[in-house]
Amino acid sequence: MAEGGPEDWAEQRRQAVAAHAAADERRRNAETEQARQLVVSFVREARERGLRQTPLIAIAYNGRSRYRTPLTGWYLDIALIHAVDGDGAFYVLTVPASLRARLTGATPEPSSPKLIVGEGGPDGQSMPLHAMLRRRLDAGDTWP
Repeated sequence: MAEGGPEDWAEQRRQAVAAHAAADERRRNAETEQARQLVVSFVREARERGLRQTPLIAIAYNGRSRYRTPLTGWYLDIALIHAVDGDGAFYVLTVPASLRARLTGATPEPSSPKLIVGEGGPDGQSMPLHAMLRRRLDAGDTWP
């Protein structure tokens, strides 16, 4: 096949797609690291201000059940969905509904924080992480 044929085009396209995916991955990793630093700063400032940590509760995906967890930390939103524990781990406190969790509790896994919390969700339900953290700090111990 002559140079510049379909095979060359397909290979160039594969390389372009791979380069785009790698760049996207680097961008996501950089954003996650920036968000982690915001969370670490929040924990440091919350401790400096003497904000008390509270037991964190997980909510079933269906919104009808609440489960105790072994976690303590600070809720970041009124809906009590996003939280940070004392070690600086970020949580989205939603879990599958479960009879077992009703009896023994749930153990949510930490999530990678994003610079925009709730991004991709319904309109009006996303918020920049830095604004969410600042609002929580400014509320002090008056938060739910």
